[in-house]
Amino acid sequence: MTEPVLPDQGILIAGQRREASDGAWSNLVDPATNEPFARVARATRADADAAVAAAAGAFASGAWPKMRPRRRQDVLRRIAELIRREAERLAVYESRNVGKPITAARGEIAAAAATFDFYAGAVDKFHGQTIPGDAEGTLLTFHEPIGVCAAIVPWNFPLLILSWKVAPALAMGNTVVAKPASVTPLTALALGDLALEAGLPPGVLNVVPGAGSIVGNALVEHPDVRKVSFTGSTEVGAEVMRRAADDIKRVSLELGGKSANIVFADADLDAAVGSSVFAVYDNAGQDCCSRSRILVQHEVFDEFVARFVERTERLVVGDPMDERTEIGPLVTADHLRRVQGYLDLGEQEGARRVCGGDRLGGDLARGNYLTPAVYLDVRPDMQIMEDEIFGPVVGILPFADEAEAVAVANASRYGLSGSIWTRDIGRALRVARAFETGMLSINSSSSVHIEAPFGGVKRSGIGREQGMVALEHYSEYKTVFIAKD
Repeated sequence: MTEPVLPDQGILIAGQRREASDGAWSNLVDPATNEPFARVARATRADADAAVAAAAGAFASGAWPKMRPRRRQDVLRRIAELIRREAERLAVYESRNVGKPITAARGEIAAAAATFDFYAGAVDKFHGQTIPGDAEGTLLTFHEPIGVCAAIVPWNFPLLILSWKVAPALAMGNTVVAKPASVTPLTALALGDLALEAGLPPGVLNVVPGAGSIVGNALVEHPDVRKVSFTGSTEVGAEVMRRAADDIKRVSLELGGKSANIVFADADLDAAVGSSVFAVYDNAGQDCCSRSRILVQHEVFDEFVARFVERTERLVVGDPMDERTEIGPLVTADHLRRVQGYLDLGEQEGARRVCGGDRLGGDLARGNYLTPAVYLDVRPDMQIMEDEIFGPVVGILPFADEAEAVAVANASRYGLSGSIWTRDIGRALRVARAFETGMLSINSSSSVHIEAPFGGVKRSGIGREQGMVALEHYSEYKTVFIAKD
């Protein structure tokens, strides 16, 4: 390997890096080479319990929840500053650990810093009310922190999604135990270090990478964890709900997606094609908001497909550390095989692959690379059009009119995101209101806006992240009545 191997990375509990309780380590593998480049301590259930104890102790001490709001703001802003100071290091971690292009990784690190800035500003702007009542006296409401919150994070956007959970939780005065995905824990551990440097008291943010079946379950089941925020697959999300039920824990879930992208005949095809390509293939398609079902009105179907395929075939697939790369490798060899299985399934179902789906040769053959694939002759009931493939695969199908477009878009068990392309604002609003999804972009493919709620409907989850509404998910209402006499 041309770059030095990182030093061993211990878990973070009560402000201290340490080995796992059983001394076990996991190798982190670079998706571009399938070679190990770092070791991370693999937390146990005992470590998860210790992290919860540290978080519970830090909450009970009042050092963070009772800190003056302006001081809490200062700490969150300082975390944002330190993320920016370490931006290139963190971007390299993300690129080598996940396989995402370095240019995309830099954007995600900047967005994580912006998230901490946003919630720093929200600390003193989310407050209770005085309410007129029938009784003689005064009614007041307070927003109070919940206590220990568990943040369980996926591997596709490790630091960014962690920031969506940690920043509002801390803004409300909670303490947090973060469990990053076992294959991509580097930036979560780095964030824990930076938070301590910023002045966050020890134990307020703990980071315990390890297997979800061990560490994740331990956090969800622990009686001292009062809130669980999980991002991941729908199947695991359902299990999180079941395990959290006994303690009546608060749960928010951001789960799978199979988002539709509707292109009407009057759309600006230049804008629609360029945006739609990256709406599918960004992060090698490993994105719950990926618009992996494209619905195109008959009149422009052939033209859209020709232009979409041409742009797809020009995408630069390669080394994620190369500034020119647009699409990097898939995260693991196992995930690559899973996506390849869907390629085979699509053809068995009768779909026609018109480009992509190939491995790269030469030096890149070692990595988990797959060229972006396009399928035609697809039907809404095909498995490749119903399942979340989580890879660089798209199906494109025609529709006749507005009613058919809405019906096909809604014929999914998911409802996370989507796009509508049309110059007719009346149509855009009609379709948007009829579209069963949590987020929509009109003449755009943008799903993420820190100022606005992020989340889905149906089997795409419950609850919302981002925006001021996220603070409600990390707080409890308390109502106080003060009698007049």
